[in-house]
Formats: sequence, C-alpha cells, structure tokens
Amino acid sequence: MADRRGWELDVHPLPPLLHNHPERIAAEVEALATELAGSYHRVVVGYADCGTYGALDEVCDRLGLSRLAGLHCYDVYGGAQRLAGWFAEQPGTYVLTDFLVRSFARTVVTELGLDRHPELRDAYFGNYTRAVWLAQRPTTDLRRRADDAAAVLGLPLRVVEVGNAGLEHSLAEALGRRVPPRLRQE
Repeated sequence: MADRRGWELDVHPLPPLLHNHPERIAAEVEALATELAGSYHRVVVGYADCGTYGALDEVCDRLGLSRLAGLHCYDVYGGAQRLAGWFAEQPGTYVLTDFLVRSFARTVVTELGLDRHPELRDAYFGNYTRAVWLAQRPTTDLRRRADDAAAVLGLPLRVVEVGNAGLEHSLAEALGRRVPPRLRQE
C-alpha cells in the first residue's frame, strides 16, 4: 500500500497481544513514539482507540501524534457506520479480522485458557450470537480458519469482504495525505 502510493514510511510494530490488554497500549505507544521521535520527522500511530477508552488519544494529543480513526480496527476495516449498524442490529456480534483469524488459536484459545478449560467458552462467548469476518484478503485457508474459529465459539459465521480500502483511507488521513475518492468512507 505504502509502496503503491509512494509513501515513505517505516513500520515499527508493537506486540499484537497488547489487544488482549488494551490498558497497556497507550503506555507502549508513548514509549515507542518517544524513542522514535529523534529519528523521524513525523510519527503516526497505527492504532484506532482499541479499547484504551481515550488513553491513546491523550498520548497522541500530548505528543502531537495522529492515529487511525475509529474505536477499533473493525471501524478501520469495515467502516464505523457499518459496524455501528451491525452492533445495533445484533449486539452479540463477534468480529474477526484476517489477523485474528490467522492467530485465533493463540490470541483467543490459548490466551483465554480455552485450550485448558473449554468449559469457559460459554462464560466468555455465551452472549454472542454471530461471528462476522471482515475479510481483507480472503483465501481458502483463511476461510477454513474463520470457519474453525466460529465453530470454536459456537457461532454462525458471516463473511464480509472489505479489502484494505478502509485501512488505506484511515492511514492516508493519519499521514495527512489526500484521500482518493474511491477510498472515501461513508
């Protein structure tokens, strides 16, 4: 995406399991952004709020950083209005991204202890009514994994192909770049 658009940028990832501990995201972002500030003209945060309840925005405001728009990555990929509609229509919607589909066994099953205590599944997921996979780059393998994840949760799966336009749009805005009309979200 960056190469295609001619955006010169480097990616400095944080551990993905921070999403299981969103209370740690703001501090980790602040530490990395502070470390990178001396080496870059500009630092942009590749997170939406991701469950920090505004703590990430406080860090961004204090350090003069921009971040991806939205409450969570689901807004980035699927569009905030669409997600809000799904949650209003069916509040028990569990959302999967390609990353979560690929890492489900580790980030959900192992981290929540479902591999050791499968009886916890209903305690964690008993109020969910469906799983929606926001498929950025669907493949046969990812579809199989999404089906497996939904089966572990005991939920029907809905697949919505979203591509990466939402991410590209949000990243363009965070970088202060012009957003091509085909990427503008409603």
